[in-house]
Amino acid sequence: MKIYQTIQKLLFVTAIGTIVTLSSCKKDDPAPTPVPTPVPAPVTIASYVSADTSFSLLLTAVKKAGLASTLSGAGTFTVFAPNNAAFRAAGLSTDALVNTLDTATARAIILYHALGTKVASSAVPASDAVTTLNTKSLFASSNTNGVFLNGVKVIVANVNVDNGIIHVINAVLIPPTKTIAGIAVGDTTFSILVAAASRAGLVPTLSGAGKFTVFAPTNNAFRAAGFASPAAITAADSATVRKIVLAHVLPTNVFASDLSVVVAPITNTANLPASTGGTQQTLSFAGTSVKITGSTATPANIITATPSATFNIVATNGVVHVIDKVLL
Repeated sequence: MKIYQTIQKLLFVTAIGTIVTLSSCKKDDPAPTPVPTPVPAPVTIASYVSADTSFSLLLTAVKKAGLASTLSGAGTFTVFAPNNAAFRAAGLSTDALVNTLDTATARAIILYHALGTKVASSAVPASDAVTTLNTKSLFASSNTNGVFLNGVKVIVANVNVDNGIIHVINAVLIPPTKTIAGIAVGDTTFSILVAAASRAGLVPTLSGAGKFTVFAPTNNAFRAAGFASPAAITAADSATVRKIVLAHVLPTNVFASDLSVVVAPITNTANLPASTGGTQQTLSFAGTSVKITGSTATPANIITATPSATFNIVATNGVVHVIDKVLL
């Protein structure tokens, strides 16, 4: 009996000791460290392009241009992003070919695809010039056919990221280097047109800042209209020549993608400097045909054989379309 009581006492003391020990341990143990909620990394223009293999050539160009850090940083950028198919169509079908571009050229191309402000597709104007990050004019338009930059269509719009917005396009935009006047002077096909612009005193206008559209008759078109050579233009009445030239100039950018949806004539002298003078006229369009509103003459046709060579020729101050008749 005494042994049994002794064992009970020992068990009781042991239990009390264990409780005291556990209680002491609970008081001394530090509180568990809370696990922080992971903060997702920002999705930037650069990281979005990097994660999507359809932009691998664009990513190579961005790196070649030294602009990856810029497009990874804070900002409110708009980037018009050519996909791989667009780069292939431009002759830059591999990373190796993209890397053959010198850094300055790659930089100029990438900056020409970017704006310093965030612009959703709904905010793109019907027709206007916007300034890119390389201070060049990019000619934007919006119509029932979609949104266009220099006549190039946006195929996926409004990809929002943390430092701006991306619009996917189906061609690479090449920064223009010549004015409308410079394009005409550099092509002997337009020697009579150049003589006409000179006779009309409009070379400074077409060399200056603007967002003009010029429908450019070829030498053959002038010959068919009775002007056989530059000398014949020089011998003509200057007021008559001025009226002819102004009939081929619009004060806003109109690309081939816009022509079929123009529902009202555009006044072709509305935004020209007052010094240009001339009689105000309007032009109307039917697809790729253009004529002076009210004229009984046969409409001129835009030669649509080669983009950027016969139509949608982008200049620093607008766009040129080659036509087969003089507008009279």
